[in-house]
Amino acid sequence: MKVMKYTEEISNNLNELLIKNYDAEKGYKHAAENVSSHTLKHFFERMSSERAEFARELKTEILRYGEEPEDSGSFKGVVHRNWMTLKSLFLSNDEEAILEEVIRGEEKSLESYFNILRERNLPASTDALLFKQKTAIQTTINSVKKQEELVS
Repeated sequence: MKVMKYTEEISNNLNELLIKNYDAEKGYKHAAENVSSHTLKHFFERMSSERAEFARELKTEILRYGEEPEDSGSFKGVVHRNWMTLKSLFLSNDEEAILEEVIRGEEKSLESYFNILRERNLPASTDALLFKQKTAIQTTINSVKKQEELVS
């Protein structure tokens, strides 16, 4: 039985978040390309860029542990169900439904951040990075909820 090194364990958790951020980045990019509202288009473009930045930060953190970050193409088609559902909503161009699906996806991401932050005794730099990203995701959820109120 192989005993996992502490740094490897942290990196595995960070890689899980990295994959979620790749997925969200692609989902937001796709959303920006498929909504008619200019406000939502700009919002989704901003969120896609933010998630790309989160991914870069996580990759850097994983490399600091001497581990290998996941490549954006390496997660073998594992796309979160929320983003797949979102794609089908573009056909109906139902902005409220699209925003509800974004909230659902972001809440799943937030849950992953909470789990990793709660369950580990993380080094200060990792803890600070994850807390910053978690806070940004919570802010996004709040923004999307406001957007949703405007379109409903």
